[in-house]
Amino acid sequence: MLVRGSHGRGRASVTHAVVVIFLEFFAWGLLTTPMLTVLHETFPQHTFLMNGLVQGVKGFLSFLSAPLIGALSDIWGRKSFLLMTVFFTCAPIPFMRISPWWYFALISVSGIFAVTFSVIFAYVADITAEDERSTAYGLVSATFAASLVTSPAIGAYLSAQYGDSLVVLVATVIAVADIAFVFFVVPESLPDKMRLTSWGFPISWEQADPFASLRRVGKDTTVLLICVTVFLSYLPEAGQYSSFFLYLRQVIEFSPAAIAAFIAMVGILSIVAQTLLLSVLMRTIGNKNTVLLGLGFQLFQLAWYGFGSEPWMMWAAGTVAAMSSITFPAVSALVSHSAAPDQQGVVQGMITGIRGLCNGLGPALYGFIFYLFDVELNDMEPAAGRPSQSTEVNSVIPGPPFLFGACAVVFALLVAIFIPEHHQLAEVKTCSAHKSGTSSTAHDIEPLLQNSSM
Repeated sequence: MLVRGSHGRGRASVTHAVVVIFLEFFAWGLLTTPMLTVLHETFPQHTFLMNGLVQGVKGFLSFLSAPLIGALSDIWGRKSFLLMTVFFTCAPIPFMRISPWWYFALISVSGIFAVTFSVIFAYVADITAEDERSTAYGLVSATFAASLVTSPAIGAYLSAQYGDSLVVLVATVIAVADIAFVFFVVPESLPDKMRLTSWGFPISWEQADPFASLRRVGKDTTVLLICVTVFLSYLPEAGQYSSFFLYLRQVIEFSPAAIAAFIAMVGILSIVAQTLLLSVLMRTIGNKNTVLLGLGFQLFQLAWYGFGSEPWMMWAAGTVAAMSSITFPAVSALVSHSAAPDQQGVVQGMITGIRGLCNGLGPALYGFIFYLFDVELNDMEPAAGRPSQSTEVNSVIPGPPFLFGACAVVFALLVAIFIPEHHQLAEVKTCSAHKSGTSSTAHDIEPLLQNSSM
């Protein structure tokens, strides 16, 4: 990888970003089985609905904070904000055993700073050349999948053998190790000469307002199409991620070991898809067609989840889900290539903000649809002689929210078709380069109105 700058101990590299992401999500992966138990015990009534609300609040707060954190990292550097986001993302972990109510409350409010991917992608953009960036993004995304390959199985084993308290302790230790790694080992990726200004520079409301970034998106048709595609495709993904393991356990009746094995399988296939397959596809069929292919896999996967009622169907659909994981790295590379070097935090903050909005709306929407169709957690044993009104519907469509998600992805595909293959505004790029070193910061320029071709 080409390293454009370094600051602190050693040289900033993609390896630093990979380790940070791996440790953070490995810690959370360990908690997969204990979290399902605590969720069911804390909210025995309307569990899917309450899960959706908790995750929804967290996601909406991430949407509100992501643009500001991205803009601040362009000014003050990545490391301090990377430390902050990792700390607050992992802060709720020990409270799972201390107090479940505090645990879910902290998960909700941690969304203010839980935007690690936004800072990580900006970090990667600082230290890689444009022609290497899509591969680097794929590696980071694959690391997320890799962190979930073994951690749920390890967590399920430790929980069965030694109890949930040990699992929470191990996860807490790993989270602390991640924070220490960022503090002591990770170097700053943004050299002083590339920062827009100094610590005393005031941030405008325009930069801090997430809705302003959404309004800015609408000023360019290509950017608007990309962002609408991200919204429509990630909305069902966010809802699925928040409830799917709970759905497998309670509705499809997967055992904890089966859930861990399922996550491992999808994780391994996702690693292959986001490293080897993504690079090949980007070189052979181009960025736009790679996005379209990923959306096609996602549509197939969600429809299968929606109509599938047998465990083998979930396993088969899981293989397709792994293939659909190529979409977001491809979109992230496209957007990153469209931005100036000193705009990467703002750009990734904008996309992460849209994903944060989905992280708020998706889980709440899935929880509401589960509630609407009477898919609840009552140990899956209906009272004799009292069939639910939705029993007949659920027998045809076991997972109604997934079918809704498939419909959203259909619209995402239709929108993505109209994204142009090449989109250049050379005069804007020149202007950005000219202004990047002046007191009139590059935040005043539309960061995405530049070359978005591969």
